[in-house]
Amino acid sequence: MKQHMVIDSPYGLLTLVADDGVLCGLYMVDQRHRPPEESFGDRDPEPFAETVRQLDAYFAGDRTEFDVPMRLHGTPFQQSVWEQLLAIPYGETRTYGDLAQALGKPGASRAVGLANGKNPISVIVPCHRVIGSDGSLTGYGGGLPRKRRLLDFERGTALF
Repeated sequence: MKQHMVIDSPYGLLTLVADDGVLCGLYMVDQRHRPPEESFGDRDPEPFAETVRQLDAYFAGDRTEFDVPMRLHGTPFQQSVWEQLLAIPYGETRTYGDLAQALGKPGASRAVGLANGKNPISVIVPCHRVIGSDGSLTGYGGGLPRKRRLLDFERGTALF
């Protein structure tokens, strides 16, 4: 059974989605690949207390890692990419090529980018930490301005 709630953040409204009480989605407004609202289930804040607490601490600058239970729905390849995202330290970036190399598929940068774009749990699974091979900001489901702000925030250079 799915439930959801909407919270405010420094990056706009975030929709949290749970499947049987386990976080399975965190979507920004106007996020690319955002599922239709009707798939989010009933509004119910109950399953999200710990997720909200950890997100609040992250946005306050008091948390650099998350440890909420998650259920990431995707193909085995997508899940392997998302696992690599979880290994990128706070405040650091990796390129799509770095991730492809770490997966043992050095020619799969484009496929890594596609999987990265389908990440269902933004912020917590830090797809914003992936950049182009030349250091440029490329592709982000939440929009490049949000990506820049998240990276600046994590590097301590954000201007709020």
